Amino acid sequence: MDRAQLADFLRRSRARLAPSDVGLAAGTRRRTPGLRREEVAQLAGMSADYYTRLEQSRGPRPSRQILGSLARALRLSEDERDHLFHLAGEEPPRAARDTGGADGAEHVRPGLLLVLDRLDDTPAQVVSDTGDVLAQNTMAAALVGDAASRPPGERNLVRRFFLDPEARELFPPGDRAEHARRHVAHLRAVLAARPEDARAAALVGELRCRSAEFASLWEEHEVGVRRADVKRFQHPVVGLMELECEVLLSAEHGQRLIVYTARPGSESYERLRLLRVVGLQDFVVR
Repeated sequence: MDRAQLADFLRRSRARLAPSDVGLAAGTRRRTPGLRREEVAQLAGMSADYYTRLEQSRGPRPSRQILGSLARALRLSEDERDHLFHLAGEEPPRAARDTGGADGAEHVRPGLLLVLDRLDDTPAQVVSDTGDVLAQNTMAAALVGDAASRPPGERNLVRRFFLDPEARELFPPGDRAEHARRHVAHLRAVLAARPEDARAAALVGELRCRSAEFASLWEEHEVGVRRADVKRFQHPVVGLMELECEVLLSAEHGQRLIVYTARPGSESYERLRLLRVVGLQDFVVR
């Protein structure tokens, strides 16, 4: 691990980003260019103290998960991400086609992140085809919860839906059975397309063992890839919202950009506008 060069690369990568580049408001006047350290830390889902120590050449070696999160937070290209891994003394992730969907597929291209950040008044997130939340804007974090605040193993939408009762509270009770069925049908389609994908197979194996509901639905052998949809969300602050879920596919990387919108003039539209205020306030508080 080259601590000095890692610290320098992090500082320079942070300095070249404006708040608007990552979907943040500029806020009060800034004495230096670029993002603040605490903003990078929050975007990467790590403590501000740990990130500060990395920039000061005195932090412990970051894990592969942390390096991947930093690459996304700093909007690094794949070459820059690989450089970051090398400086930390780690082998960069190989391409998804070489690993059967391993951590090479977790890198979100800067262009896709740029689209995500420009949607400042609309919830949007990038999700892998097996359900891992890879990036969110502030509005998505306000709508479905901040994935970056959870450990990497708990950022998978399918795992959380079947194993975490709290995750189901986001949806009205009458809608949950259909959500469960669609999750299973999509995951079966992914595993059939990539039977060598050890990660997807491990997720299915875990859920079949730990969730009787998942195991029962898996035996029904329904198949269906998730595409555009209409979902109802029972938000604890702003209430029930019916949102259009538009799914933009990135076939090369097995990633989906999901955008949530409401019909203009509807009650859900007004509640979505209120959610924006809630989300921005939450970011400032933290």
